[in-house]
Amino acid sequence: MLFLPEGPLSHDSVRLMSILRLAYIGDSVWDMLVRTRLILEGKNLHHMHQEAVSRVNAAAQSRAFHVLDPVLSDEERSFAMRGRNAHARHAAPKHQDRVDYQEATGLEALMGFLYLTGQEDRLHELFEYCCKEDSICRKPQ
Repeated sequence: MLFLPEGPLSHDSVRLMSILRLAYIGDSVWDMLVRTRLILEGKNLHHMHQEAVSRVNAAAQSRAFHVLDPVLSDEERSFAMRGRNAHARHAAPKHQDRVDYQEATGLEALMGFLYLTGQEDRLHELFEYCCKEDSICRKPQ
């Protein structure tokens, strides 16, 4: 499913990367997982777009950050916490809560770490856990 032209990177090389770089790629990975699930549900394009927007935002990613915490390894939690505590040079986007935005960055950093180290099975496992445990895979009420 995922595409790494040079193959997976070592944990050590990813550990040395900027955490915001990991979040940058992790945001795309999360978006791809959500959109893939929506396509498999067979809904029309307009409905898929609306649901993707409701699932790929700071509030939804913040919920996922909390849902995943109990099942993360120490190394995974370390990346998530580094991402949450990273200070971007810009404020949270309009209409997004600052804490949600920070926690979303933590989730994105975790996704980036797993993606770049080639841990595709673990990515899917954590995404499915979110879908089972919370409304992340369903449109919020």
